[in-house]
Amino acid sequence: MKCNVGKTDQIIRLILGAGIIVGGVYFQSWWGAIGVVPILTAAIGWCPAYLPFGISTCKK
Repeated sequence: MKCNVGKTDQIIRLILGAGIIVGGVYFQSWWGAIGVVPILTAAIGWCPAYLPFGISTCKK
């Protein structure tokens, strides 16, 4: 797997994922578990949704 998630993208994904989890806890909804996905993609630096479109936010 080649890196396709850059540093800025990782920070945005971490903040967004944490916000989704907090929202899920606040509203007592299991939908907050979806926040794990952006956090996981930020942690590994690879997003499978970018592959079909050829997107990469990593510096070459």
